[in-house]
Amino acid sequence: MITFSAVSKNYPRSGLALDRVSFRIRKGEFVFLTGHSGAGKSTVLNLIQMIERPTDGEVRVAEYSSRRMRNRDLPFLRRKLGIVFQDYRLLTERTAEENIAFALEVTGTRRREIRSRVGRLLAEVGLATKAKSTPHELSGGERQRVAIARALANQPLVLLADEPTGNLDEVATRGVFDLFRQINASGMTVVMATHDLDLVRRHPDYRVLELANGELVYDSSPVEGGPGRDPETHRSGGERG
Repeated sequence: MITFSAVSKNYPRSGLALDRVSFRIRKGEFVFLTGHSGAGKSTVLNLIQMIERPTDGEVRVAEYSSRRMRNRDLPFLRRKLGIVFQDYRLLTERTAEENIAFALEVTGTRRREIRSRVGRLLAEVGLATKAKSTPHELSGGERQRVAIARALANQPLVLLADEPTGNLDEVATRGVFDLFRQINASGMTVVMATHDLDLVRRHPDYRVLELANGELVYDSSPVEGGPGRDPETHRSGGERG
């Protein structure tokens, strides 16, 4: 599904962001991507979306390769990916249903299909009664649920989440994370970048990839000889923020 093969990413001004990172995420996995601020989490997510390309190595997502990717193929890759951000990125002047519908309109979905799919998605995220509410009328957890429904609108193969609970309180975090679990249980691959190690520890059944200074330093379920270690030994030096 997603493969990084000795991937490095170097930026002219800030230097090396990733250093020969290798891992493979299989279809249907739930993966936590952890590490301190600046460790390389956002770079990994950008490379999966192919917003950026590696300086060295190769990224593969489904049938797409960073080495052979053409610009005209990018929209087709992006439709296979649902993206959820920490700051929601909702259109403030549109209602919940209009925010979700917009994701379908830009891909040319028929109006009748849009109506039925938006209603179904709002019900799935528990917001059927909030369809006509604008973002400022919703709580943080509800805004994130709308953002998740929007990310699922085009039925992606992979859901990427960049610190999706970073702005939420404990109760909202629990509700949003339970929603991610349900999405994964339906068979969708989920990759969630987070610095919330308490959340990670509460769910030891999910795979963890940890980055530090651009290197993959821990993989709780290494595939084909990845850098797996004993997590207690690895983290004995203290938590990362």
